[in-house]
Amino acid sequence: MEKPTLLVLAAGMGSRYGSLKQMDGVGPDNEAIIDYSVYDAVRAGFGKVVFVIRHAFEREFREVFSPGRFGGRIEVDYVYQELDMLPEGFALPEGRVKPWGTNHAVMMAAGRIDGPFAVINADDFYGAEAYRTIGDFLRTLGGSRGSYCMVAYDLDKTLSENGTVSRGVCGVDAAGCLAGMVERTQIERMPDGRILFHDGGADEELAPDTPVSMNLFGFTPDYFTRSEEYFKVFLREHGTEPKAEFYIPTMVNKLIADGTATMRVLRSGAQWYGVTYKEDKPLLVEAIRRMIAEGRYPENLWA
Repeated sequence: MEKPTLLVLAAGMGSRYGSLKQMDGVGPDNEAIIDYSVYDAVRAGFGKVVFVIRHAFEREFREVFSPGRFGGRIEVDYVYQELDMLPEGFALPEGRVKPWGTNHAVMMAAGRIDGPFAVINADDFYGAEAYRTIGDFLRTLGGSRGSYCMVAYDLDKTLSENGTVSRGVCGVDAAGCLAGMVERTQIERMPDGRILFHDGGADEELAPDTPVSMNLFGFTPDYFTRSEEYFKVFLREHGTEPKAEFYIPTMVNKLIADGTATMRVLRSGAQWYGVTYKEDKPLLVEAIRRMIAEGRYPENLWA
């Protein structure tokens, strides 16, 4: 049975950290979140990891996340996302400095992935359960087209204690498939325990178990072709807007609305961790220490 591929969206890392050399470790042997993601993917039966990076920090990235780092346990490849990587007939608008978004990053792996694959953010800690869940589903797809999946988390397990967050709130139909995603911003847990989002003026309450997307998606290679086609439409409509981005939910919502694809929503009860604010890091470090003590990870991942 074909092993799925893990596609890691890491092109934004250089700007977030200033330099990869300064990227904070979160594990006891200075492991980064990426290390834990790859480790969990290997355990879940993934056979290859493809990193989406930028040429500006290629040398640093390859030094840190070389194939040798992972002990030969998984095949490693690299692709690049740059502003001028546009479809034929389109030119980079003058003054554009903002990246084209997460779905543009996914498109960069076309031709490097020929089977089912999962997409993750480089700086999100999803947990071993999520990789097992999506890996098992991806292995059932084979040569399918238009049958995708995502892992949705309970909203209350994705919040930060240090400020508001934005989340893609998922509508799920009776068949367990995605009906659509709506981005909600300024979500926070209030002192009385309620979870509210503040965008749009009036406050609205969200249930703790509301399914939300953390950019953990599963696709088959036909998704590249569909994205290339729709990206041209996006550029014609929004290409001159300096901050417009081609997000994965933008593409997924389009395919679902058209009836072109379905996306099974796989639920995870796991706690998600990220470093939205610098104050979030100690919580993640402590969580990893706790998981090591419980035997869920070794002290040194790649020893």
